[in-house]
Amino acid sequence: MSDSVKTAEVIQAWLVSRLSETLGIEPQAIDVREPFVSYGLGSTEAVSLAGELAEWLDRKLSPALVYEYSTIEALASHLAGSSDVPGPMRGADRGPVSDHEPITVIGIGCRFPGANDPRAFWDLLRNGVDAISEVPADRFDQWAFYDADPSVPGKMNTRWGGFLDQVDRFYANFFGIAPREALRMDPQQRLLLEVTWEALQDAGQAPERLAGSQVGVFIGISTGDYGRRQWNDLAGIDAYSGTGNAPSIAANRISYLFDFRAPSIAIDTACSSSLVAIHLACRSLRSGESALAVAGGVNLILSPAIAINFTKAGAMAPDGRCKAFDASANGYVRSEGAGVVVLKPLSRAV
Repeated sequence: MSDSVKTAEVIQAWLVSRLSETLGIEPQAIDVREPFVSYGLGSTEAVSLAGELAEWLDRKLSPALVYEYSTIEALASHLAGSSDVPGPMRGADRGPVSDHEPITVIGIGCRFPGANDPRAFWDLLRNGVDAISEVPADRFDQWAFYDADPSVPGKMNTRWGGFLDQVDRFYANFFGIAPREALRMDPQQRLLLEVTWEALQDAGQAPERLAGSQVGVFIGISTGDYGRRQWNDLAGIDAYSGTGNAPSIAANRISYLFDFRAPSIAIDTACSSSLVAIHLACRSLRSGESALAVAGGVNLILSPAIAINFTKAGAMAPDGRCKAFDASANGYVRSEGAGVVVLKPLSRAV
């Protein structure tokens, strides 16, 4: 069969057949819209698949093709030269805008203590709800690490913080992630996927229509308690431990999953990380580098280590209350959360 008559449907069928044979999956179980990685396709298999595909089509192809077009449908459409590959950004949505152009928030997704969505968070703020609580038992044994005397080695002088519920829960199949990989993923990465999806829905942006377009991802992330726990078990480290806990992947996984093609950056500037992420997102939008931007941050407290460190530095408030600029101020309280906003230049958002 000559290359000219290999339609997207023919290429899809070949890819399904090869994926089935390579990974031992029944063809009918393969969804052409699911990412290759969701079927457990590793880097070695991906490069081999690209080589076999190049030989079958009798044309040169990039060894990284499977990563550039992350689903069978997208790859087949690209190779067939189809103009039907989803892409939402009109010409008017691209290119730089004025340095003074206002940037607007068109969508929000969030998880905060006592509030699992933007409406609940607004109600919490409006009603002045105090969402600080004692350390939950599913994090760590607070009494094993607490002492009112901040000088005691290995102890923290506070039992308080802001905590999210059910951070161990994750619908991996929804995002096309294999259970084994999901187990190794830092819950911070899982939360970011969930709130990014919700923010895009809130913005009225269908993710499949954004695939392949100039959408930037800017994520503030500073801690990695889950990864430190894994690295302490050398025998338990597997192929997913690295990507599951690398801060860079917190942003890159979002870009890969949704096939976003603008900058994908994880930022660590400590407490200002998410603020700097939004600053960089705005700059990217104004320069025309991104046509749409996803920006935000995440933090989970899965270990007492940082609280112990801050206790020794005199930074923790023993009563778990921040009293900024007050004579009674005696430190601050740590908290968990994940928040993502979808940003666009104002003139292109209406």
